[in-house]
Amino acid sequence: MSQTILIVDDEPALRFALVETLEKEGHRIIEAGDGVEGLRKIQDEAPDLVFLDIRMPGLTGMEVLEQARASGFDGQAVFLTAYGEIEDAVNAMKLEAFDFLTKPPKLEKIRIMARNALEAGRLKRANQILRARRDHDDPFSDFIGESPSMKELFGKIEKIGHSQATTVLIQGESGAGKELVARAIHDASEHATGPVVEINCGAIPETLLESELFGYEKGAFTDAKARKKGLIEAATGGTLFLDEIGEMGLQLQTRLLRVLENRTFRRVGGLEDLKVKARIVAATNKDLKQLSLDGGFRQDLYYRLGVIILDIPPLRARPEDLILLSNFFIERFNRELGRNVQPLKEDVLAVLKAYAWPGNIRELKNMFERILLLETGDVIKVNQLPREVREGGPLEGESFGVFRPEPVSAVELRHIERTLEYTDGNKSRAATLLGISRQTLREKLKQKTLVTEND
Repeated sequence: MSQTILIVDDEPALRFALVETLEKEGHRIIEAGDGVEGLRKIQDEAPDLVFLDIRMPGLTGMEVLEQARASGFDGQAVFLTAYGEIEDAVNAMKLEAFDFLTKPPKLEKIRIMARNALEAGRLKRANQILRARRDHDDPFSDFIGESPSMKELFGKIEKIGHSQATTVLIQGESGAGKELVARAIHDASEHATGPVVEINCGAIPETLLESELFGYEKGAFTDAKARKKGLIEAATGGTLFLDEIGEMGLQLQTRLLRVLENRTFRRVGGLEDLKVKARIVAATNKDLKQLSLDGGFRQDLYYRLGVIILDIPPLRARPEDLILLSNFFIERFNRELGRNVQPLKEDVLAVLKAYAWPGNIRELKNMFERILLLETGDVIKVNQLPREVREGGPLEGESFGVFRPEPVSAVELRHIERTLEYTDGNKSRAATLLGISRQTLREKLKQKTLVTEND
């Protein structure tokens, strides 16, 4: 997405080089030759990012940013400084500058700095939106996602929440956020003030699950010394969330089908039909349709549950959200653990994007919690990531947890290919992320070509 970058510097040659470099990235570039003009353009144009020279006629870079902040400017700023002015640049960071570069800056560093600063600005705006959502009881306050698939999911959740649909089936891999979706449906409904009652159908033996769901009458079995209401009754006026419904036994599936069809149930040992006054939301990480064809799940129950089906995209299918989620978790654990870890650098992001995330958002969250608990320093480094993440996980077609040895050269080439895919084939950028020269990268790609031809 094109964003506006302002370059404020009194050296025309430097401005020209920066303009030429950043325009190639697809951004709109504007210039100012001194601090006074720079401040005016900040106030008129509200750029997303400003490159500011520290020493300029009229106003210094620090004075420009200080006055811009006072007038409400909340964009990103990067200071350009000579070697003797580094102390000034460090002091200027108190004005919420993103970073500083020493002059003359390398153009590749300018490109990387611009990307990182603009991404940090986007994350800052997204987090402001998230906080505003929480302040206004938004049903999507726990959701983080800007990808097309998540925006589509948000729209469906809102429609379902406002509808009179009595049953919903949520499908998605483990850790993808099925419980969050169930709660968002509840929060978007007219019953948002009612209870959300959750039960994991795979965590309780079927004999106990029946009495937990339906309740029982006094004397229904040996230990039934008093009447007990079940979870269906407890969810009256709200939502009953049946997690991992694919684990439910066939006998209990039959009883649940009657509940969904008739909207009535009986307590265990009871004779009275009671009305179901709750929306029932079920979730599974299994392919229920295939399971029903194989005889492991009742087909009629599947079709009854599947009137409305919501599919949650796995994390690997929405790479746009990976950076947003990562920095959200860093901010969250910074707050909870009293840390000050910075947003991720591009080399770490490249590794994260190359990994398949079989555990989805839960795996990502747990990883950052572990890193912020156990590692030191304010910057997360590649060597602090779990080994399976650094190595990209298993090969295509392999299952996680199965180790299959392969030559180091093959692992290296696969990582190079993933990095090139991440940089859209830009070899210079890929070489920078890999920590090697462009010549070395060319030689390694040539080796790969020779191996392919010899095959």
